[in-house]
Amino acid sequence: MYENIYLALHVIIAPAWALLAFAPGWVWTRRIVHASFFPLVLGAIYLVFLSAGIFFGQSDPDTSMSSISGVSALFSHPVGVLTGWTHYLVFDLFVGAWIARDALRAGLNKWIVLPALVFTLMLGPLGLALYLLIRKVTGKGGWSLVEG
Repeated sequence: MYENIYLALHVIIAPAWALLAFAPGWVWTRRIVHASFFPLVLGAIYLVFLSAGIFFGQSDPDTSMSSISGVSALFSHPVGVLTGWTHYLVFDLFVGAWIARDALRAGLNKWIVLPALVFTLMLGPLGLALYLLIRKVTGKGGWSLVEG
């Protein structure tokens, strides 16, 4: 069951990443990915997993956020893993969407940005770092994440 839920999370998120990678400026990418649809859907799923762990005993009894052993206990139960994984999916997609929007604003070619999006999907912070390097090297942005 847990494996099927894990796979379903990827089915939910895959279209958003495909749109960011191959059609970043398309009107439907803006309407679906750059709107609140995916964060709200994944946020609701996250809330279900979190509630199952906190209120319905679907977690290791030693789970806590106050020590590394407590966090390790969180990830020792499949519901804890799904909670954490959903957390990653939401924030990685948020960063990927920001990268796509910023690249459009800066006039960067989508094929130059594609590796940063892939790294963001797979390795989160390394994708963001790669994108910031791309901005700097191409002269399309500095180290600052805001304009001005």
